[in-house]
Amino acid sequence: MTRRRIGISMSLLALCLLSLASAFAGDKVKGKGVITLRSGDTLTVETDDDATITLTVTSDTKVQHPVGLGARKKQVGHEVLIPGLKLSFEGTGDQAQVTAETITFDRSDLSLAKVIQAGLNPTAQQQAKNIEAFQANKKATDAEIAANQAANEAAIAAAKQEIAANQSSINQVAQATKKRFSELGEYVVKGDHTVYFATGQYSISPEDRQALADLAKQALAYQKGYVIQVAAFADSVGTAASNQVLSKERAQAVVAYLLQDCSVPVGRIVAPGAMGESNPVASNETTSGRSENRRADVKLLVNKGIVASGSSEN
Repeated sequence: MTRRRIGISMSLLALCLLSLASAFAGDKVKGKGVITLRSGDTLTVETDDDATITLTVTSDTKVQHPVGLGARKKQVGHEVLIPGLKLSFEGTGDQAQVTAETITFDRSDLSLAKVIQAGLNPTAQQQAKNIEAFQANKKATDAEIAANQAANEAAIAAAKQEIAANQSSINQVAQATKKRFSELGEYVVKGDHTVYFATGQYSISPEDRQALADLAKQALAYQKGYVIQVAAFADSVGTAASNQVLSKERAQAVVAYLLQDCSVPVGRIVAPGAMGESNPVASNETTSGRSENRRADVKLLVNKGIVASGSSEN
């Protein structure tokens, strides 16, 4: 009887230790999303279900992408984890914070993230130059104050003027971006194409690629005074949140093709426009209607002044 009691006690102790170890290890978590911010080894990720989590990358985290058509994957460095990159992850933690064990991404998504970063870099570089100029001016001003308060009054005035000029440059960048959207009423449609997608997909067919290439060629002939507007949609199959994400992926796919394969400048594209289930062109109650709603509307908009002059240049 004593041996039996000892055996039962040891079994219960083992179960308790196993439960305790599981509790400290944390729950297994997996998901998909897009990096919105990176700070050192900490990633802020907006998941496909519109949640925001903190993803911690360690030296043990495997970062990889598929190679070929099989299940083989290639491991790469952590430096590829940049804002704008779509990824899937597995790790331990909870719904708010996860320590990543494996991060997987597609090379095409990395290319698109780099394109997005390239479009943002000019503004970021200008801001960095403005800050650097401000710091240099402040240092010089402080030195002048320490040396000669009277002589420093002119230097302070000059520094203030330069700071104001730098701030004006920043404001001009922001106003120019806002102006592009507010002045769309000054443009007329000179070409358009609708890209249709399969259910749940955002890949572009060869026929639509050719049509987009033709539209881009028409746009580039104007050289200036034009923009290409992209707005993507989904049918009503699935949840509104998932369809919002899907329409964003469709818009990004069209934008990436125009940028990478058709050489359309970043500043000439008004996108991505993720419209979700809004503005259906047909009934979602029928198969044919849903197929018409799974689309991306691409329009070539040209300044009215150029159209009135009958010129393809400005």
